[in-house]
Amino acid sequence: MKRARLIASLRSPRNWGQLAEFCVVGAVGFVINLTVYRTLVHNGVEFLIAAVCSFLVAVTSNYTLNRIWTFREHRGHIGIQGMRFFVVSLSALGMNLLLLELIVGAAGKEKVLGQAVAIILVTPLNFVGNKLWSFRRRRA
Repeated sequence: MKRARLIASLRSPRNWGQLAEFCVVGAVGFVINLTVYRTLVHNGVEFLIAAVCSFLVAVTSNYTLNRIWTFREHRGHIGIQGMRFFVVSLSALGMNLLLLELIVGAAGKEKVLGQAVAIILVTPLNFVGNKLWSFRRRRA
């Protein structure tokens, strides 16, 4: 049964459209994140601290835009959805920081490029978590 639901979800144009909207919102958050991150790093803030700060700014923007646009038909209690969104985002941040440490700390790659790659790699986890939990459709 779960396999059939998964296949149906993958075939749904609605889900692909929602993913596209999520990616547009993510692109806005990406620009915000990298702008704040770069500003902080260039002003001497340690790169992992800068990543956390830029995350907090971007996650606020992403929640607002996803609630208004991507998952507009799934609006529930703003506080509950906000808390869930933040939990999913914290999980994504954890993965982001791990990847960033591997890319920049261990591999010695450029900091802003490392952050960009880490954000892109974490996006699918973020979408699935938000679709299935933060903004899940309530069953009647």
